[in-house]
Amino acid sequence: MPADNAAAWDRAAAAYLAVTELPTDVAHYGPDIGTEADFRLLGDLKGKRVLELGCGAAQNSIAFAKQGAIAIGVDLSAEMLAHARRLADQEEVRVELRHGDMADLAFMRAESVDLVFSACAFGFVDDLSRVFRQVHRVLRTGAPLVFSLPHPAYHLIDGRHADQPLLVRRSYFDTEAVDIERFGAIFTRYHHSIADLHTALVRSSFSVDTILEPAPTSSGPRSTDWQEAFRFVPRTLVIRARKEGN
Repeated sequence: MPADNAAAWDRAAAAYLAVTELPTDVAHYGPDIGTEADFRLLGDLKGKRVLELGCGAAQNSIAFAKQGAIAIGVDLSAEMLAHARRLADQEEVRVELRHGDMADLAFMRAESVDLVFSACAFGFVDDLSRVFRQVHRVLRTGAPLVFSLPHPAYHLIDGRHADQPLLVRRSYFDTEAVDIERFGAIFTRYHHSIADLHTALVRSSFSVDTILEPAPTSSGPRSTDWQEAFRFVPRTLVIRARKEGN
C-alpha cells in the first residue's frame, strides 16, 4: 500500500527543515540547481495572484509575496503549514495558507489565478491528471503552470558509491511507486515519464512551451542528498505549460 505522505511530512517536518536551507527571496526549483534568478520562467509577479501547490514551509510563496504577488499556498501537511505561518510572520509578509490536497481547489473561483507554481511536490502525487484539470479550471486563459519534480532518469541510477561505475537499478518503463525512508518517515514517490507528463498536460488543455533539465550549479554548498552521479544524470525536471481555452 502507498505510504500516507501527509502523515509522513507531518512526522518529518522538523527534521527536514533543520537541515534544508531554502531561500525566501527567490523561487527555488530543486536541490543543487539554479533558481528563478537563473531560469526566469515566472515573469513580473507584482499584483499577480499566485498559487503554490505543495508549498511546504512556503519559502517560495514568501518570495512571491515579497515581489508584490498575492500569494496562496496549499499543502497536505499541517506541520509544514505551521512552520510556514511562523516563517511568514518572521519575514513580515502575508501568505494565504490552505491545508489540503493539491487537487482540491474548490475554494478558488474559476479563472482567478495568474500563475500556478509547484517545486518538487508532484513526485508525491499519483494522479497528476486530476491536479492538472483543477489547475486548468482556476488559471486564467494563457496563464502559466510552472513546476518541477524529480527527473524520471534520477530514479534509474545507483550513485551512492563514488568510486564505482554508475549502476542502473530500475527500468525507465517501470511505473511502480517506490517507498523511500527520509527524515524518520516513509514516503511514496511516483514515477512520471516525460511522455506521461506531456500527455497529461495536453489532455488537460495545456500547451508546453519550456522543458528544462538543469545541470547542477558549478559551486556552492551542496544538499544533504548530493552525489557525484548528479553531474552525469539530470536530477530535476522543470516544465512550463500554459492554459489553452476554457
